[in-house]
Order: sequence, then C-alpha cells, then structure tokens
Amino acid sequence: MDVSECKRGLLVEIESAPCLIEQVTVQTPSARGASTLYKMRIKNLKTGQRLDKTFRSGDSLPEPNFEKRPVQYLYQDGNNFYFMDMKDYSQFSLPLEKIEEQSGYLYDALEGILSLVYNEQVIAIEIPSSVDMQVEDCPPSGTSKSATPRPKEARLKTGKTVLVPDYIEAGETVRIDTRSGEFISRSGRSTR
Repeated sequence: MDVSECKRGLLVEIESAPCLIEQVTVQTPSARGASTLYKMRIKNLKTGQRLDKTFRSGDSLPEPNFEKRPVQYLYQDGNNFYFMDMKDYSQFSLPLEKIEEQSGYLYDALEGILSLVYNEQVIAIEIPSSVDMQVEDCPPSGTSKSATPRPKEARLKTGKTVLVPDYIEAGETVRIDTRSGEFISRSGRSTR
C-alpha cells in the first residue's frame, strides 16, 4: 500500500508488527524536487507502544494479514475484559492496557464490536465509531439563557465522563463519538 493512501484508523504492518495509524500529517516541501513527507503517529497493537514515523512519497507499507471477527462484550473482572467470538463462541480476555481508550464505551449488548486477529491471536478490538449511552449523573440544567451554551460534565453508565450540552439531564441517552469522546446528539435509542 502506498503511504499516500494511509489514513487514520488504517491497519498496517511496520517493522513486522501490526500497527494502527492514529494520525497522519502531510508536509509538502517548498523546494523543487523534494518529496512529500507523510508523518504518522502509529500504535503498535502487540506492545501498545506509540511511535512517530516519517515516510516519503513513493514509500509503501505492507498490509498485515488481519482477520476481523464479530465479538460480544461479556464482562470485566479486575483489569481483564472478557469477550465471546460470535462465530465459534469461544471466549477470550484482553487486559485493560490493550483497550484502555475503548473500555469506557463497553457495556452489555453493545453491537458492532470486532476483534482483530493476527497470527491466530486476538491482539485488539475495534468498537463502533459512535455509541448510545445513558447519562447516569450530571449537574442540573442551568437557568442561564446566554447566547453561548456552556457544556457540563456528565458521567455515563460505564463511569466515563464526557462533556455534554447544558440541556442534557441524568437518565437521557446520548450518542458519543468513540474516536474523540465528544457528544454528538441526543439519542432516542434505549441502552438499558
């Protein structure tokens, strides 16, 4: 795969390890004849280590031989999160360190979770880009009628905190972008 095709969220192989591209910055040189640079922040999915790599226009990266399989989140026991493969119903666990950024969005019956299998081993999970979650607790709505609404902190049912608009109340279901952690909208969908 040519580096010019690389984008955020893509899985590639770098130095014989499966990696997730978290950010891509393109630098176009001002000098004639110079190559465009692609600066990438990547996460090694085996070790969890984040690295910054720079590639030149024309470089290529091998695509890892991943298999994506649908899974269901089961439960958390200490620092381990347990899942069930929906194809063969086998269970596996991943430590908190491997899924720390995603753990606050995991709840019973969450649909759309995929496991990333590399060399017959589950090395990561991929959650949907947005989830509907219930607000467990947040300050009451303000009575201020200012022109610029102020966000407030809300605690979701998993314990994760996010900023929501002032009009959101405890008990409501909201849609959250799992990539940025930002409020998207109210949701009419029940997550109970």
